[in-house]
Amino acid sequence: MKNPNIKKIVYFVRHGQSEQNIAPVFQSPDSRLNELGRKQAKLIAKRVAKLVFEALITSPFVRAKETADIISKTTSKKYESSDLFVERVKPTNIDGKSYEDKEANKIWREWEKSLYTKGMRVADGENFDDLIARADKALKFLQDRPEQSLVVVTHGFFLRTLIARILIGDLLSGEAFFRFHKSASMENTGITVIRYQSSFEQTDNWHLWIYNDHAHLG
Repeated sequence: MKNPNIKKIVYFVRHGQSEQNIAPVFQSPDSRLNELGRKQAKLIAKRVAKLVFEALITSPFVRAKETADIISKTTSKKYESSDLFVERVKPTNIDGKSYEDKEANKIWREWEKSLYTKGMRVADGENFDDLIARADKALKFLQDRPEQSLVVVTHGFFLRTLIARILIGDLLSGEAFFRFHKSASMENTGITVIRYQSSFEQTDNWHLWIYNDHAHLG
């Protein structure tokens, strides 16, 4: 890297559109890319092929792995999976259930509250505390990697969680977390870039550089 203050750069890619992204169901980990999602993945793969990067990491959820596989074939970079970058984990008993399912709908609404409420838990779903802890682990994982430049395929909600943690840090309350998620959009295959860097005013830290760049989608 030309700038000695920039120690590391990470290019995050949200997966392509999946079948259950547009279906009236609570999306499950095995939801696959649809036709549009595959086209989006091919477009982002062409953009990623122009980058200089040393590692390709993906969430093991099917829609993310399919996106990473297309990037891998285009760039000739093998990918590795990491559970740190999966989407927010829903209670397993609502995965794939219809929005019209009254019991699943009730569980989902309670679980959504737990995403913004410290100490609240619904069934085996992740909550606010889990997500913040995982975001911290994911950022430390990236910081400790030997590579200077990485591409990570992940998911919309968790990627916004990472960005909220970088921007707001320890001041990230449940209310601030809620407001951030409801105000920040994330397109399928959008690119978000963070850099680990120092400056005259600050010691080494993560900085948001680019957010949700989806120019390749036209």
